[in-house]
Amino acid sequence: MPYPACVGRLDREVPGWSRREINDSIKLVHELMMPNWDIHPEMVTHTRVIDLKTGHPYPEYSPKFMENWDWTTGRSVDELAAYHAYALQILKNIDLPCEGLTTPGGYGNKALPQLAQATLESVRSVFNAEIPHYFRHLYTDDRSVAPRVEYASGLDTNDPRCVVSVIGCTGDWTGGWDNVEPEGADRFITADLASGRMVDVITRGEPAMMVCHWTGIHWNGEEKGFKVFQEVVRRLHARFDNLLWMKLSELSRYWAAKELTRIERTESAIRFSAPYACPEFTVRVPGSAAGEPRHQTVSGQTAMQKVSGLRNLRANTWSSGNNDVTVCFNLPKGLSTLKVG
Repeated sequence: MPYPACVGRLDREVPGWSRREINDSIKLVHELMMPNWDIHPEMVTHTRVIDLKTGHPYPEYSPKFMENWDWTTGRSVDELAAYHAYALQILKNIDLPCEGLTTPGGYGNKALPQLAQATLESVRSVFNAEIPHYFRHLYTDDRSVAPRVEYASGLDTNDPRCVVSVIGCTGDWTGGWDNVEPEGADRFITADLASGRMVDVITRGEPAMMVCHWTGIHWNGEEKGFKVFQEVVRRLHARFDNLLWMKLSELSRYWAAKELTRIERTESAIRFSAPYACPEFTVRVPGSAAGEPRHQTVSGQTAMQKVSGLRNLRANTWSSGNNDVTVCFNLPKGLSTLKVG
């Protein structure tokens, strides 16, 4: 929260905290969290809406002026983008780079098109992020939880644009924001590794994004939620040998490249026209390879190393199956060619 509960801005003063305590907390985020997680503002205060002209909460204290409730209803893209930019700028002022947003409570529920477009505009404006993303939805039913690439434009120009909606697949089952008793690991994946929400999503080939609150993970220092999470991770790796852990920005980039790259097949090659670069881009090609696959870019040609099995794929490697070849390479922005035969 850039301006937690209207108490004070993290780039200025927070009453009850010394400047050193604030700086130490920000340092903890930099050093411990940022190597493995993306940083988002969960809007500005997570409570009352800030009047951008005054920097203070609106005087009306009602759901209409609460971030978690009705404020976004009826707001324009420009209004939401300005509000997002206010939150993002505070993070920028304390050197926390950001490529996306998390929505508090019901923020944006009745303004989904405006939310997506405002995220695209504000994250690009403040941080110059190439592929902004946002977390608004989580589904625990049969709906797809694959990321949604939205409002793509300019794909054949030097300034492609899109925004990605990343979708959670679990409930907040590790203690929640108010430290309820965690539900345990079984709802994610059972002790016999046979079922559970994570198993369902992973086996159908979609990204499985777990959802939690840090308060439930920490659980007043008892770390109850963290212990559940540790057991979930242990079980997942006992069941699956093909898992890749990704930040939301990495997942968003891969999905944007997957959805928006134009692919053309000829007799001897596959041509890619990519609006975005993507590390470890992976394609499966029907048939067998007559020789070692080669990836041709404007910088030259890269030979591929054969590996045994899909789980060993990394950039510039390939693996052969019974009736296909799978190749992993760093996809550049623009044109490139993969020669398989």
